[in-house]
Amino acid sequence: QVQVEESGGGLVQAGGSLRLSCAASGRTFTNSARAWFRQAPGKEREFVAAIGGSDGSTLYADYVKGRFTITRDNAKNTVDLQMNNLKSEGAAVYYCAARNGCFVAALRSRYDCWGQGTQVTVSS
Repeated sequence: QVQVEESGGGLVQAGGSLRLSCAASGRTFTNSARAWFRQAPGKEREFVAAIGGSDGSTLYADYVKGRFTITRDNAKNTVDLQMNNLKSEGAAVYYCAARNGCFVAALRSRYDCWGQGTQVTVSS
């Protein structure tokens, strides 16, 4: 069974930057696509970004385009999310997800494995 674990959350001022990392262990999916979702208090979990397993294709939610960048290191089996110019609405618990497939997807139901989440707090 594959496990994913997030790290890198914390407190950042509005307009600042933060980098999240997702490490996979266990029986990792070969060339699995990975994604980041986030969930703010009282809101649904929403898609942030995804990266493909084979070609490294990326997909972003409109509200993070140009500010967030998702990358992966296949040798280390990690996926990072660089978040720049964070806004107050970016405060949430960020979750890493992996799927048993190589293509990117924005739907939660496409992902088979989830981490526990890491808290991002944005101060104004």
